[in-house]
Amino acid sequence: MREPYNRVFISFGPFTIYWYAVFIVSGILLGYFIASKRAKKEGISEDVISDLLLYGLPVSIISARLYYVFFELDSYIRNPVDILKVWEGGLAIHGGLIGAVATGVIYCRKKNLSFWKVADIVAPSIVIGQIIGRWGNFMNQEAYGGEISREALKGFLLPNFIVNQMYIDGAYRQPTFLYESLWNIGVLIILILLIKRKAFNGQLFLVYIIMYSIGRFWIEGLRTDSLMLTQNLRMAQVLSISLIFSALLVYFYLKKNKEEHYNGNYT
Repeated sequence: MREPYNRVFISFGPFTIYWYAVFIVSGILLGYFIASKRAKKEGISEDVISDLLLYGLPVSIISARLYYVFFELDSYIRNPVDILKVWEGGLAIHGGLIGAVATGVIYCRKKNLSFWKVADIVAPSIVIGQIIGRWGNFMNQEAYGGEISREALKGFLLPNFIVNQMYIDGAYRQPTFLYESLWNIGVLIILILLIKRKAFNGQLFLVYIIMYSIGRFWIEGLRTDSLMLTQNLRMAQVLSISLIFSALLVYFYLKKNKEEHYNGNYT
């Protein structure tokens, strides 16, 4: 059996760069580039996107880490120094989104900008970051599912480098990181198709929340390393259901108000 890929991308002297960081940073940079171009087309200064990255990125990383640590508290209490080892994985996407949205709301209020318009601009970039970032989980051999035979994995027509990397703790595992990455490609395609058909500010962002949460709910049920709310409740599934219903309510509220505005009834 081939050894798993080395988690280290490059090492020089006391400095080490991990593949996990490479994928995360690549997703962020590509997302930033695309969001900046979209902002310009929407009549919003590219400086807004730069500011959101400057303020939102550290907040998102901290909130993503704290979210993960909270649900694995027993382990980190015994080894508190490990809290700082983000290169080993353990950044919860839901935690990062909470930090990013909070930063965006505060920033837009201070700058007198429409949060929903800005959220629509960055929504495709968020998905791109998730598509690429999940491959950091692949390199770390995390975010995987239950046991599956090698023959079944090959039946998915997966290349050998994925099949071999899914041999974890003495068994082949379902590549749920890949399922989510592929699902998010589908979400991205939907958002791209919606850009020119957008009916109201907030539509793209809310569609992203709904579609991502549907996929996450399904995929989370296949994972074996879920963060648990209780012994039988997976936190990501509970949050996904809550986000789906909340986003639907906001979606129809914004859509209704937009229609009333067009009819001359909205003030």
